Amino acid sequence: MKIILTHEVSGLGAPGDVVEVKDGYARNYLLPRGVAIRWTRGGQKDVEQIRRGRKIREIASIEQANEVKSQLEGVTVRLKVRAGTGGRLFGSVTPSDIASAVKTAGGPDVDKRRIELTTPIKALGTHRISVRLHPEVVANVGLQVDAAK
Repeated sequence: MKIILTHEVSGLGAPGDVVEVKDGYARNYLLPRGVAIRWTRGGQKDVEQIRRGRKIREIASIEQANEVKSQLEGVTVRLKVRAGTGGRLFGSVTPSDIASAVKTAGGPDVDKRRIELTTPIKALGTHRISVRLHPEVVANVGLQVDAAK
């Protein structure tokens, strides 16, 4: 099935890319999550709009990505969330929570779609977060999750 990506999908492409995937992967994973739309001739107009939006948010060069990486890795990110007994969180920490915590800590603006969580954060403590700034540059950020009083 031919689809248009609306969000970045690791190993598949970036927003605005037109890719061919298996029908089941598109129907059961990509389309329900809203990270892709079906390709149509009319959808080609959407591709141009998505690409324009991506250019505005995109980090253009590797040098710029490395600069943002050094800023991110130099920031200590702390996030206060509600937690129960035993250090378990009520819910989990989302990429938008992390993006706002980075901004609050004095770091650069980070697009929440660039934050990659391999497993959900559901416990207090220190966690490592990957931020894909450029296809070749990934920043590893330390996140300290504390209980809110």
